[in-house]
Amino acid sequence: MGDLASRVRALMALQNQQVLQLPLGGRFFDVVLTASGPQAYAVMAVMDAVQQSGDDAADACGPVIEDPQRSWLLWLVPPGTSERWAPHRYATCLGRPHHIALPAMTATKPPGPYWRRPCRGDRLVPPAVLRQLLDQFQPGPAPHEALLGSMLSTIS
Repeated sequence: MGDLASRVRALMALQNQQVLQLPLGGRFFDVVLTASGPQAYAVMAVMDAVQQSGDDAADACGPVIEDPQRSWLLWLVPPGTSERWAPHRYATCLGRPHHIALPAMTATKPPGPYWRRPCRGDRLVPPAVLRQLLDQFQPGPAPHEALLGSMLSTIS
């Protein structure tokens, strides 16, 4: 019960404009990291169209965090994706045992990491479609996995 209580407190902190640190994998999500920039934004625009339904806002892609300091996009994908993600020229996927510091839900523009696409309870970024679009648009250079594992928890 203590674990549940600590997770509830952490989620409340995120809602109250504080940074939340979460483990990747498990029940939440994994992260695909790409370079940001025009090619990555084009991927996001196509993902918006793929994910959009009926009354969705134009930014229906699924949750994406931009870290302008490092020129990265962090695409939140279903947990377990990192176990199936083959090496990719334009992206790296991380899951367990890494952690990520999520920006406050109200952080929607720089400075600092912010939600380029909002985190909604009903969706994550579909990894197969993301992978195809990364091949098509080729945002680069891809962040290196060895570097990423040590930096994800400091993104806040």
